Amino acid sequence: MVTAHISAAPGDFAPDVLMPGDPRRARRIAETILQDARLVTDVRGIEGYTGTYRGAPLSVLASGMGMPSVTIYATELFRFYGVHRIVRVGTAGALPAAVGLRDVVVATAAHTDSAMGSRRIDGVHLSHTASFGLVAAAAQAAEAGDEDGGGPRTHIGPVFTTDHFYLERPELFERLEAHGTLAVEMEAAGLYATAAAEGGQALAVLTISDHVRHPEALTPAERETDFDRAVAIAATALLPETKS
Repeated sequence: MVTAHISAAPGDFAPDVLMPGDPRRARRIAETILQDARLVTDVRGIEGYTGTYRGAPLSVLASGMGMPSVTIYATELFRFYGVHRIVRVGTAGALPAAVGLRDVVVATAAHTDSAMGSRRIDGVHLSHTASFGLVAAAAQAAEAGDEDGGGPRTHIGPVFTTDHFYLERPELFERLEAHGTLAVEMEAAGLYATAAAEGGQALAVLTISDHVRHPEALTPAERETDFDRAVAIAATALLPETKS
């Protein structure tokens, strides 16, 4: 099976996939946590690899940026390649002051102002939620790291998915924060809606790269490399013993 965007052969992808946005992050994940990783697709420079993690089959495929792109790749993985679970590992901008740079957010749900969700069922605004089993597994995987103290913390709760990167909307962010929203990003709602439509499971585990309250932010190089903890949480959540 070769789709319009993936050139892998049948069976090339594991049932579980980590999905960063950046192809360079995908390559780095394959090089650092996968054993015996092999390249299975590189159409349009979007690289996908398959190997093992702690003895369990695991793949990684970049999604590109934004809801349209992640929806395309997730649909093809679920529908044509037998993938069961996808965990997005990406970056997000924090909303509350209590969420700091390099902290990790496990996104239980994803609000959105995108029109994409409204196209699936006319007259219905879908609830974009993560799969409970994956949220529970990620929370358990994060617990040990948080107990060490002194490092990045883990926050569990909803995020906001938007199509806009540069649009300034401070009042909107204040209202979202007042409703318990932890961060803003660009893919989770699309991934969650796709998983629901295709009968798969999905989660987003996000590293905080910047903050809407102050100008501090990770550099482009740090965004590429300072997400190891989120990747470890996501990969551990996908191990066979965590399946529910």
